[in-house]
This record gives sequence, C-alpha cells and structure tokens, in this order.
Amino acid sequence: MKHTATIFFAMILIPVIALADQRPIEIHDQLVSQPGAVSNVALTLDACSGKFDDDLIEFLIKKNIPATIFATKKWLDENPKGLSIIRAHLDLFDVEDHGEKHIPAVIGTGRKVFGIPGEPDVIHLRREVSEGARAVEEATGIAPHWYRSATAEYDPQAIKEIDKMGYKIAGFSVNADVGATSKKIAIENKLEHVKNGDVIIAHMNKPASDTAEGLAVGLEYLIKAGFNFVRLDQVDLKEINKKP
Repeated sequence: MKHTATIFFAMILIPVIALADQRPIEIHDQLVSQPGAVSNVALTLDACSGKFDDDLIEFLIKKNIPATIFATKKWLDENPKGLSIIRAHLDLFDVEDHGEKHIPAVIGTGRKVFGIPGEPDVIHLRREVSEGARAVEEATGIAPHWYRSATAEYDPQAIKEIDKMGYKIAGFSVNADVGATSKKIAIENKLEHVKNGDVIIAHMNKPASDTAEGLAVGLEYLIKAGFNFVRLDQVDLKEINKKP
C-alpha cells in the first residue's frame, strides 16, 4: 500500500516539476564592464504596437542621447512617420527585433503571459523572431542581432530556440515605466537610482502616457550626473539574475 501511494504521488509530482521547469522568466542584464572610469548606461525603448511618441524621440535627438529601439513589424508598418524620423537618425538609434506580432516567447497551446497568448509551437516562435528581424532589416537596411520578446519574458525552450537562431536576448536591470503605466514622478525616481552598467527599459509607443515627461527629467539627471549612454550594438550584456 505504501509503495502504491509513493507511485501515485510521484505521478502527480512529475508533471508539476515539468511545468515548473517551463515557467516564463524575466531576464535581468547589465552591461559588460568596459575599461575606463566612465559610467555607462543603456536606454532601450520598446515599440510594441500603438503609436509613435514623437515628444520622447525629439527629446533624445535634441539631447543627442543614443537609444536602442526594439520594434515589432506591426509597429513599423503602422508608423511610417515615426520610422522616417528614426531612419534619419540611425547614427543615434539602433533598431532591434521585437517580433512580428508582439507575441510572448512562451511555447504551448493556451499559455499566456500577463493575459497575452504565447506561441502554440516552436515553428510559430521562429516565425515571430525571423519575420520581426526581416521587417527591421527592410525598414533600416541593417540586420538586427538582439531580440526582446513581448512582455520581456521567456520560457527555457524559447530561450534555446532564439539562441539557435543566432539572436542575443536583451534583458534589462531598470524597468523605468512598467509598460508605459507609471506616473511621471515614479519614472523620475527610478532613473535617479540608476547605477553604472544598468540597462533601462521603457516604451515609445504610448504618447498619451507619462513616459516622455518622466524620462526627460530622469535622463537630464543622468547626464548631469556624468553618465554616458551606449547602444546595445556597441556593447554586450551579462546576466545578473532571472526573475520567475
């Protein structure tokens, strides 16, 4: 009887362990240290779907602040004016792959991240990554090397597949605007605590949000504090931890 009970609980436990092994993770990265005493920080901006935050981009151009933009094919197709401004300043902006349709990098029918359905299988994941990359290259003339998933979360199988495709996953260490939902003062406070090597994530697809105003104040603070802004095509990242 005891042996039967042990087998029964093992049969329950194995699927639970397998499911836990596939839980989505949020990858946290920082810049790999560079020689010299300069404090480097990377600003990354997601363009998921939606509109073009011209106030934010115009501020970056005016202040000559480099940024890495993660754009979906969906956003590129829907924002020709914004794309034309970015293309005119590719000395300042590096455009990388955010996918074709903004689908989270979790694999399996019915799986979701923050209510957004993931990929039914590996084939669909590959299409999301490759078609997003194709759209970026067609829009800018430059092939992307970095990938960031919708929601910035990934399951282990997706991480392996993205790596096999030759793309580096771009994590972050400072979530400045929490999906463009944060208020101006909260964004300012986040940036006031930025450290050397941090990778900032924010959004440039919701002009009605407080992101542009909050970043303007926070980035001015970082400039005055002596920080140097770098793009991801100029550096590499190191993983600091993964948040389940």
